[in-house]
Amino acid sequence: MAPETAPAKNTSSLSLLEQTEGLPKDFLEHFFDLPLAVRIEQDGKFLGDGRVVLSRNNTVQLLDLSEFHDSKLSAVDRQRWSDYLEQPRPVGNCTSNCDNGLVAIHYSLQNSLLSLVTNTAELDPTEARYHKLPEGGSHGLILRNQFNVSGGSGADTSGRYSVDAQGSIGNWSTVGSYQVDRSSYEGAETRQSIQSLYGQREHDNKFVKAGFFLPNFQGVARQPSTPGSVPNTIVGVMIGSSDSLAINSSSPSIYPVYVTANRQGMVEIYRDGSLIYTQPVEPGLQLIDTRRLPGGIYEVEVRLVEDGKVTSTETELINKPAHWSNSQERWRYSSFIGQQRNLLNTYSTDQADNLAVGGVVNYLAHPRAVLGAMVQQIGKERAVGGSVNWHASDTSNVYTNVFHSSEHGVGLDVQAIRNYATGSVMFNHSLNWQNADKYLKTRAGTQQNSAVALNHRLDDVNSLTARASYSNGVTSGVGLDLSFSRRSKVLGSDANWRTSVFDRPATSSSGNQRNRGLDVTLTMALGSEGRRYSVGAGTRAASKGGRDQYVNAGVYQDLEGGVLSSVNGNVSSDRYGVGLNGGASFEGDVVRGDLFAQRSSLEGGITGGVNLESTVAIGGGKMVTAGNGVNIGAHTGMIIDVESDLPDLELMAQDTTGSSTTLKPGRNFVPVTAYKPGTLQLDFAGRDAPAASIHPAMTSYHLNKGGVAYRQVKVMQTLTVMGQVHDADGKPLRGAEVRNHAGRSVAEADGFFTLEMSARQPMLEVTHPSIKGCTFHLDDKRYPREGEVVMVGKLKCDELNTSKPLLSASVEQQG
Repeated sequence: MAPETAPAKNTSSLSLLEQTEGLPKDFLEHFFDLPLAVRIEQDGKFLGDGRVVLSRNNTVQLLDLSEFHDSKLSAVDRQRWSDYLEQPRPVGNCTSNCDNGLVAIHYSLQNSLLSLVTNTAELDPTEARYHKLPEGGSHGLILRNQFNVSGGSGADTSGRYSVDAQGSIGNWSTVGSYQVDRSSYEGAETRQSIQSLYGQREHDNKFVKAGFFLPNFQGVARQPSTPGSVPNTIVGVMIGSSDSLAINSSSPSIYPVYVTANRQGMVEIYRDGSLIYTQPVEPGLQLIDTRRLPGGIYEVEVRLVEDGKVTSTETELINKPAHWSNSQERWRYSSFIGQQRNLLNTYSTDQADNLAVGGVVNYLAHPRAVLGAMVQQIGKERAVGGSVNWHASDTSNVYTNVFHSSEHGVGLDVQAIRNYATGSVMFNHSLNWQNADKYLKTRAGTQQNSAVALNHRLDDVNSLTARASYSNGVTSGVGLDLSFSRRSKVLGSDANWRTSVFDRPATSSSGNQRNRGLDVTLTMALGSEGRRYSVGAGTRAASKGGRDQYVNAGVYQDLEGGVLSSVNGNVSSDRYGVGLNGGASFEGDVVRGDLFAQRSSLEGGITGGVNLESTVAIGGGKMVTAGNGVNIGAHTGMIIDVESDLPDLELMAQDTTGSSTTLKPGRNFVPVTAYKPGTLQLDFAGRDAPAASIHPAMTSYHLNKGGVAYRQVKVMQTLTVMGQVHDADGKPLRGAEVRNHAGRSVAEADGFFTLEMSARQPMLEVTHPSIKGCTFHLDDKRYPREGEVVMVGKLKCDELNTSKPLLSASVEQQG
């Protein structure tokens, strides 16, 4: 035990009265029944500084914790002991109501130290390597709804609705997903399927799941991929390492994904043949926003749609892995076995009821190098693969994956990125299987894509971007892009100039000839805050052959205080006519998303797309629907009902994980971390805190993945009450407890007290061993308020009000 606990241990057999023997009488008058400042420790570890009240009957009661910033113990520990010590507890060995593993409470008069000794005092906390599952488990259900659609004039409509369910039943997590989609890839056929319906249980270093699921390996940090078609659902069992559970991530892919558009259009991103995201693009080299895509390492198909036609399609690898560098646990594994089965599945399949078995291992060969190997057989298709993920340095990373399938041959992925002081260089090369597409008139076979990209900052205002690519699939040939950017001032406002030259492979939108051209764009902030304007001009290959000169102008506006978060619009003119496009993003209490629409200058066709997301959480007998971006992708959370005397007040819920969520009066949903115990600290948003109190100001949680807890929070407008309490004989009630719905205090030796009182319920209750208790109603007429302060003078507890119910008696003011 730490040395600090020695004094408490030496006085363990001494009661409070025994420790005060021989002390001056004047000292004792200020020792018992009055607030004392103490240091509080649990098992020799600093818990916090606070105020307590010691009594002659050998009890201690905690009034508050005022300082705990240097404590190594968690907020959960502080909240647990604060709740326990809120009532008077005996000092000495614990014989009853020994919550939290309490063995004894000791107080040392020598150094004003209150020591809490538990049954874990001798345990080494470093031995705890895993979070314990919540005691008794947890319950709840979270539904994530997504809707994506794109299409328009001259283009087949593609769309998808999906719902991903994450629940908790005891210490089992439950997962289910259903989707219905309509894709031009399948000739506008509407399909539906249940892709997962299983239960999963976590153990210290592994997991087990059973039910219906896709045979995608789970529980590894680096998963080698294989070519081939969409795998069918199997019914079976999977076991594997437990520190890499499937979690949606808001981080971008390690390796950026680019497209090069000749004309304004849109990008559609497909995973396993289903649309998962769509984004508008402008002419030129465009970066895809991968933050909205799920976490993990997986392949997607990126389609570029211009003037309602798919002009190119490429297979890209999304790389958003979990971090892993623990040399004490060098192995990660995952394996499954089952039988191919369909559940409400209208996807075509010819391998139902076949055996499905596979396994993958990762080995941490070096803190910066992870090796992977995979083997699987699903139906008639056998596949093997290997991977190397090497963080060569803090600025360099290489990922290599090679695989072979009995049905689709050899595949390869190589990605490398090198960051340096003024920029970065990225290289990627892939050899993947390309399915037949009757719309693009492509045959099934391998497709090769290679690219090198450079981003270089010349100085504080000038930068250079270059990219060279080669492909031999739907789009074939070499592509070159070079752009120069410069920041400057125009009309006193910040502006950015961008000049680009390009030479790209032929596509249908460039008249099946190489697309060569020049583009100059000026973007500037002008006018109101959050508004940006852009103008541009250039030349490119025309859609029907020849050259095409164009000009365009656009505006973008950030919005605050409403449902819309941003809007944008653009108008362009070329040899074919006028083109228009516009878009908006929005975020409401129920749903969030974005939408865009475009009018082609070529034939006047209208196309567009919509992405919508919403979260529904059920727990504690309550339900809430949330559209806030913080809640999207949440798999564990708390429903919090805020009842407030101030209807326009906002609260801030600060989690021990570092995240924060804004709470408004009414029902709210707050995402929290699964498995790890945590605490939400509630405080007022903004710098100017009102005269109000929050009850409770702190709430703890410990939930299984999929669990949803429910809490009620009250915000009471308060007044500061100052006064003095007396007994029936007019003597000060020293040490009397004065409390209200909003707070409590202890009277000093002369009976004076100060505390916060609810403005809506202006009542006080006084308790003291010498009286039965009395209550006072502090109405405005008898006790005028000076701003937010009420001076009540002397409050006398006499025969008239000592036996009346809590907070219902009249008062008598004296003096």
